[in-house]
Amino acid sequence: MRFHPFPDDLVTAQRSWTATYEELARPHATRTTVLRRRLLRLSTQVYFHPYWAHPRPEAGRAELRDLVREQQRAREARAA
Repeated sequence: MRFHPFPDDLVTAQRSWTATYEELARPHATRTTVLRRRLLRLSTQVYFHPYWAHPRPEAGRAELRDLVREQQRAREARAA
């Protein structure tokens, strides 16, 4: 596992955001109102996290998303 500068709670929120987004994007998704509300709450947690309070390059947000996707692919590969 590679080092990343992001706090664990920020990574967890981004991971939950990604999972919720994927669930909402499925054809014939159910509980869409609940999922949309969760997505909004998680978006707020990620976007306004104290980690972003200090000047950081905008690429940091993309790096966070890439990190979560990389972890997800690794988890799926182990499960297969």
